Amino acid sequence: MYLLGYDLGSSSVKAALVDAQTKRTVALMQQPQTEMLISSPHPGWAEQDPEVWWEHVCALTQELLNIQGVDAGDIKGIGIAYQMHGLVLVDRNLEVLRPSIIWCDSRAVDIGEEAFMQLGRDKCLRHLLNSPGNFTASKLKWVQMHEPQIYQKIHKMLLPGDYLAMKLTGNLHTTISGLSEGILWDFDKGQVADFLMDHYGIDSNMIPDQVPTFGIQGEVDAEAAQLSGLQAGTPVCYRAGDQPNNALALNVMAPGEVAATGGTSGVVYGIVDKPTFDEQVRVNSFAHVNYREDNPSIGVLLCINGAGIQYRYLKQLLHGPETPYEEIEKLAASVPVNSEGLRIIPFGNGAERVLGNKDLGSQVINLQLNRHGPAHLYRAALEGIAFSFVYGMEVLQEMGLNLNIIKVGNDNLFQSQVFSATISETLQCEIQMVETTGALGAAFASGIAIQLYSDMDQALGDNPVLHTFTPEGEGAHQQGYEIWKNDLQRLVDKT
Repeated sequence: MYLLGYDLGSSSVKAALVDAQTKRTVALMQQPQTEMLISSPHPGWAEQDPEVWWEHVCALTQELLNIQGVDAGDIKGIGIAYQMHGLVLVDRNLEVLRPSIIWCDSRAVDIGEEAFMQLGRDKCLRHLLNSPGNFTASKLKWVQMHEPQIYQKIHKMLLPGDYLAMKLTGNLHTTISGLSEGILWDFDKGQVADFLMDHYGIDSNMIPDQVPTFGIQGEVDAEAAQLSGLQAGTPVCYRAGDQPNNALALNVMAPGEVAATGGTSGVVYGIVDKPTFDEQVRVNSFAHVNYREDNPSIGVLLCINGAGIQYRYLKQLLHGPETPYEEIEKLAASVPVNSEGLRIIPFGNGAERVLGNKDLGSQVINLQLNRHGPAHLYRAALEGIAFSFVYGMEVLQEMGLNLNIIKVGNDNLFQSQVFSATISETLQCEIQMVETTGALGAAFASGIAIQLYSDMDQALGDNPVLHTFTPEGEGAHQQGYEIWKNDLQRLVDKT
């Protein structure tokens, strides 16, 4: 008996196959082996073709089943994790109308800010826990304003995970957790945020019906079975945005617990037990995967758009895409803390919420041509990304979240000793690395949905900590951070 989890990211689609009884990971795979294209037809735009996502899901599933020799009929549950805040539009034939406007696209910033002012800060924060901002609802308004010929054909608006579930099952559904991440859920009234939809002049019927985060959401249909190799009738029974799902995979489910991840973007995600918000809207609050009216579990999310994408950009520019990150890490580690005065501000991937939706671009500061080489650039990039995490975590601390222990998965930026040690020693916190991934979390969550497990404690069992980063001292990292923060403040003041 197996469980299958997908993690639809902006760089790749990952899949995990788990033995439901032994809880052993049978396989972890991804498609493509490089990274998916993000198209930017205009400055600040970021789009992907949803059909490409689906093609990778099908190819990945076939490869996984063939290599492992697993009978598709032995898969008893499918879970989906997906990149948050994206917009997918389909017509009545379930055909995609335009490329997906994904999470790091900043074209709708002004639309959301205007709605925030017109509707009123107090109303938005009380009902939405957020500004409409640059989220899914505002992206849909942008389509209405700028692409009316497409808008007129819309049958339903979907989040990326809703789209993948639609391709698997033929059903059009979403979740409360998903609606909250699109700023489409009214926490005060416990329903779709009709007041925002009315303000935008958007028909609420475009929003799909809701299904529970955990539960049978549909079954693989005949067409999807033929394309993917899955067996028709296999239940799709869990879906969640990648950051709530990452927290679930790390068993961060209770108030006071904190998870982090460092992929294309960087995220810190802490759990509180009541609807809460940041008055300055530098961080955002969403319904966690276990949210219910009688258990209003909220995930407070700090997002840094310009995280791993900065490091990847430098690697490709200086050493080429085929160079392993392990080699780059060795170069970075060969340079002293604070990169001998070289500093990088990593905000080069669109507007940053933690900076009031300002788009600073990436900045290299104090580059000395006779002193600094590629190794300095790599270390400065890692330190700059780490400092941007610290900058945002200070906001979470202002909101009362305890950051003494942060749980992370064994992937992406946190595999870098330079990066993790910079955060640990600057914040004086412990970072616990656990062997898990978003795809594994989605697989185990599907087991909860079909009642194989009672909760994530039972699903994950004894999942040991692989490595712990503990602060070894104070001084150099914190001094570097203060200089970096002063640089950042000067840039913010100019923008």
